[in-house]
Amino acid sequence: MRRGRLDKAVRSAYVRRMAIRPILEAPDPRLRTISTRVEAIDDDLQTLIDDMFDTMYDAPGIGLAAIQVGVPKRVLVIDLQEPESDEEGAPPVKNPMVFINPEILKGSDDLSVYNEGCLSVPDQFAEVERPSVIRASWMDREGRIHEEQLDGLLATCLQHEMDHLEGILFIDHLSRLKRDMLMKKLNKARRAA
Repeated sequence: MRRGRLDKAVRSAYVRRMAIRPILEAPDPRLRTISTRVEAIDDDLQTLIDDMFDTMYDAPGIGLAAIQVGVPKRVLVIDLQEPESDEEGAPPVKNPMVFINPEILKGSDDLSVYNEGCLSVPDQFAEVERPSVIRASWMDREGRIHEEQLDGLLATCLQHEMDHLEGILFIDHLSRLKRDMLMKKLNKARRAA
């Protein structure tokens, strides 16, 4: 080994290549797959999680379910990347969260509306009504079990991503007319590109 240089084996132990996976887009039928439970937290799962974060940040997005990159496992990643301060142009602070085998234990009767978008339905947005507060449980990437009450954007995002695990897209929460209009806009944008 020369000074200032690492040999290839050592370098690969410290440097992980960024892996951007293709994101499935509607109406790809794989998005309708119901994902299966994760049985083991192993190296393959850790690589998938890292790739999902790389893919989500590159897109850019704030949430991504494994099925959106073609892996039907009950895994999702979220990073709301909220600004450090209320000042305009403040840099976002990363707070990556991993949810393995997530479950919603209880949802509030109180509902909130959020203008949702989805990396699998690119550049399309619609207002979706969901419980404003949820109690959820999940495992993190180290296998620790969490149970927390969530609200605000995190609750909305988790519900949105958990829908993917059941083969549901945010557009499925819309009326048929709104859903058809949104898909026509999506198809028109694809033809124009």
